Amino acid sequence: MSVQLREAGPAVRVRGAGLAFGDRTLWSGLDLDVEPGEFLAVLGPNGSGKSSFLKALLGMQSLSAGTVEIAGGRPGGANRKVGYIPQQRAIDDSLTLRGVDLVGLGLDGHRWGPGLAGMGTRKRRVASVIESVGGTRYAKQPVGRLSGGEQQRLRVAQALVGDPTVLLCDEPLLSLDLAHQRAVSELIDARRREAGTAVLFVTHEINPVLQFVDRVLYLVNGQFRIGKPDEVMTSETLSDLYGTKIEVLRVGGQIHIAGAQSALCEDEPHHHEQEAVG
Repeated sequence: MSVQLREAGPAVRVRGAGLAFGDRTLWSGLDLDVEPGEFLAVLGPNGSGKSSFLKALLGMQSLSAGTVEIAGGRPGGANRKVGYIPQQRAIDDSLTLRGVDLVGLGLDGHRWGPGLAGMGTRKRRVASVIESVGGTRYAKQPVGRLSGGEQQRLRVAQALVGDPTVLLCDEPLLSLDLAHQRAVSELIDARRREAGTAVLFVTHEINPVLQFVDRVLYLVNGQFRIGKPDEVMTSETLSDLYGTKIEVLRVGGQIHIAGAQSALCEDEPHHHEQEAVG
């Protein structure tokens, strides 16, 4: 991996972190360093706390225990060093907001603090990042009229326009076909390789990004495992985590998991986790 290191020390540092709601513990005792330029896949079944983990890094969810440091500071606040790609949601086709305006919110939207000095500088920066994701052709069209893949490219651009050192991705491939999954994954990987951006990528399916992943954080049943894909995605490790017999097969460079259907329900829509932890 050819990376220009941008930060001294880890891009993300988690120590003794735990998250519980009432008598239900999603995870506890989590120690994790994510290095600049590292691609970490965050996996686990429905309700295991994957999206809540990102929310803790964003300062949107308080931990029950432990500490988190991201991009050299505390979570939360207007911090352009942290880019965020949220779960994809349908956009009303009557929305008149243009793609270029959506991306510009990544510079001067209220969450990310003041924009770059000068409208000329802002315009050039927005145009440059849109070009980098291949969105120039449709950037001035209303977002609601774009395809899901086009919208997601612009969401990637919005997350990157502030030149972040950490990129948090919450199921960015949902509802995309295979071609667009590949395109979005490659865009994110190119960013971390070229700029040394740390990527934390929540997903219910590792195969579309398997070739890019350095390590896996697997959350399930209040437990977790951290390691390289070949260390975590094994029959022995997953059987231990789930407490039931799990078979992990590797076919054609992909990982296939077979086991109890209830244990392996990997789809985790945003509202499900909200219900589970709320």
